[in-house]
Amino acid sequence: MSYVLGVDAGNSKTIALVARIDGTLVGVGRSGCGDIYGTQRELALRAMNEAATAALQQAGVAREALAASVFSAAGADWPEDFVTIRNGVAAYGLGTNPLVCNDAMGGLRAGSPDGTGVVVVCGTGAAVGAKSPTGQIWHSSFWQGSHAQGATQLGSMALDAVLEADLGLAPPTALTTVLLKHFNSPHVEALLHLMTRHGGPHPHKKQLARLLLDVAEAGDAVAREIVEGHGRAIAGYAVVAARKVGFDGEARPFHLVLAGGVLRHPSPLLRDAMVARVQEDLPAAQPMRSAFEPAIGAIMLALEDASVRLDATVLDTLRNSMPHHSTFAT
Repeated sequence: MSYVLGVDAGNSKTIALVARIDGTLVGVGRSGCGDIYGTQRELALRAMNEAATAALQQAGVAREALAASVFSAAGADWPEDFVTIRNGVAAYGLGTNPLVCNDAMGGLRAGSPDGTGVVVVCGTGAAVGAKSPTGQIWHSSFWQGSHAQGATQLGSMALDAVLEADLGLAPPTALTTVLLKHFNSPHVEALLHLMTRHGGPHPHKKQLARLLLDVAEAGDAVAREIVEGHGRAIAGYAVVAARKVGFDGEARPFHLVLAGGVLRHPSPLLRDAMVARVQEDLPAAQPMRSAFEPAIGAIMLALEDASVRLDATVLDTLRNSMPHHSTFAT
């Protein structure tokens, strides 16, 4: 029997999945940073191999049995990046003709019924991408720069709001009480010391995003402004992505896929801000929550590369054989 390999290589983690041609997931592996810009290139490629090797071993599948392999990777941004990743994973024997795409495209395939539309992935970082029905692709990559970068930036803005409020440079916020309690800090200076002291360890700012969303949903004006502003900033790139591939003006409806760990928070504030901003310019956008994790999107792309039609039966098989959700947690 033939098998396919799908790898979602991110900055926080790399997840590999192996599936039978019928869509049954039979192996899962996990490793560290697989972003060639987030660590040394060879370490990122090694992380992809480690995750893939673990998934293949769990499945009891030899590398030679792979009919297709797809690497949906953060860091697949420029043409030479695709070559680097393709050559690197091929050297590890992970498919005879591995397909490499930007991680936004794996996220899009996971959430869009037909693989087309626009995706906003808001996790530890953020990725935006689009694909038209004719196959035209655009992803934000380095165009997005240091702006609108998901949980890490949300956490930074939450901390800044607390620091500025304590210095009297900004309005008071309920974030202060919540962050002090969360980190068991007696005052703001102690919190700042915890986050910046020489030698660390420092709590990762991404963990503050959940607290920020909690406080914003509870009605704090400062927190709400941060959350809604961030949503609109990311959505601006979604508008650009849509236009880059031809979804503009009064064009036919297109899927607007919202994915990533931050958007799984029960508060609708961030999601609503994103949707409102996109629909201001592109009212034909049809928002939807992603039904699958981005790693499942990589497997879906691999199945399609192996000429498998993703009909209802295959999708149900994928859904029913997915590993526990903790597998995908950052």
